Amino acid sequence: MPNYPKMYAILCAAASEAIDRIGSGDSAGAVNLLQNALSEAEDLYICAEDERKKE
Repeated sequence: MPNYPKMYAILCAAASEAIDRIGSGDSAGAVNLLQNALSEAEDLYICAEDERKKE
């Protein structure tokens, strides 16, 4: 089963950090941070689904 709390925490932490970066004028860094967090959350979901299918 996907670990939704972990995915949520990853995305919320990235959103919070991205807001800070945007506030300091680092919009490119914010975009990169959000893209990486989204990839990490997607990977967690996909791996969990793959494991579920093996069962």
